[in-house]
Amino acid sequence: MRIAFFVSAFPLPSETFILGQITGMIARGHEVDIYAEARVDQGPVHPDVERYGLMGRTHIPEPVPVGRVRRVLRALSRVVEGSAWRHPAVLARALDVAHHGRAAASLTLLYEALPLLERGPYDVLHCQFGTVGARVVTLRQIGAATGKLVTSFRGYDAPRGNAGDDARYDELFKEGDLFLPVSAALRRRLIDAGCDALKIEVLHSGIDLARLVYAERHLRDGEPLRVVTIARLVEKKGVIYALRAIARLVAAGRTVTYTVAGDGVLRPELERAIAELGLDSQVRLLGWQSHDEVIRLCKAAHVLVAPSVTASNGDQEGIPNAVKEAMAMGLPVVSTWHGGIPELVGDRVSGLLVPERDEAALAGCLAYLLDHPEAWPAMTRAARARVEAEYDIEKLNDTLEALSRSA
Repeated sequence: MRIAFFVSAFPLPSETFILGQITGMIARGHEVDIYAEARVDQGPVHPDVERYGLMGRTHIPEPVPVGRVRRVLRALSRVVEGSAWRHPAVLARALDVAHHGRAAASLTLLYEALPLLERGPYDVLHCQFGTVGARVVTLRQIGAATGKLVTSFRGYDAPRGNAGDDARYDELFKEGDLFLPVSAALRRRLIDAGCDALKIEVLHSGIDLARLVYAERHLRDGEPLRVVTIARLVEKKGVIYALRAIARLVAAGRTVTYTVAGDGVLRPELERAIAELGLDSQVRLLGWQSHDEVIRLCKAAHVLVAPSVTASNGDQEGIPNAVKEAMAMGLPVVSTWHGGIPELVGDRVSGLLVPERDEAALAGCLAYLLDHPEAWPAMTRAARARVEAEYDIEKLNDTLEALSRSA
């Protein structure tokens, strides 16, 4: 198959789940191109980007020049120099202001279409996130992108139950061929927003189990409980509630440390909270870390906390990969009854779950793990088995390949 992956930016170090699908399709012998709205030059690049030569497969629209005359002249040059001139009907539709408004009048739609006209057609157009799918559906409508339209929904992009907001997906739900939410909870939200249930298949985001070695954790006498969170510092990750839970434990005389790997808009607010709670000696905010460093942090920790909440704007998780990876590596997990997390974490079986925003319950679970380290092995073995059964990237890429063929 010829598969075009559409992403907002590439290569994003945090989106290893997308990288795994791209390399998985290449490894299975398919011809893959990547279309990104922007290139990211931030921090170390995942080794698979170089191993698979992904930047050579990546196509980013040329920036639209400032000034009408320059914009038109450059567009004419691109059309003549490339193969786009062979598609006059597509070019005309890209310039149809009556149907596409400002995107056509500004030539933005034309500039987005040119790389596809030079590389297509494709069997599958795989959009990573619903927001990207809503953009690509227009490119397919004008004939620039050809192929079955497959869209993965992963969490932040899910419909939020607001009619005005959810209307952005009306065209995508009508014209898309296959929708792949990463959890059953997301599937229900798509259906509630008007997506045809017959077009939906739940496809979890997978993790590379070959890189994640299971090891039982042990808490020695007098040793502090080392707690870790791997998350962006945004509202739905709920880090503030974990901080308050740690403060409760410290106030009760418990010995605990808390490390947070990740960055985001809430960092200044969380730094103030750490100072106000008197946790400067117990808490470290490390900022963004590479995936290799995240694995090292998890190896050194006793427990992972993922205190996810529904954000004030309705934003929710799918199923966080950090939780899957921690479970694969033998870390007891404390998380919340939120989004698709209960589909992964079986409460009191393969982890511990508490209600959203309940710092007292979070503290109670951490205290339980401090007092009962003998309960860790059975819980973490069940967690590893759950991840092996349902979240192995190799098995899931086989499923993705089969779903793409059937589409």
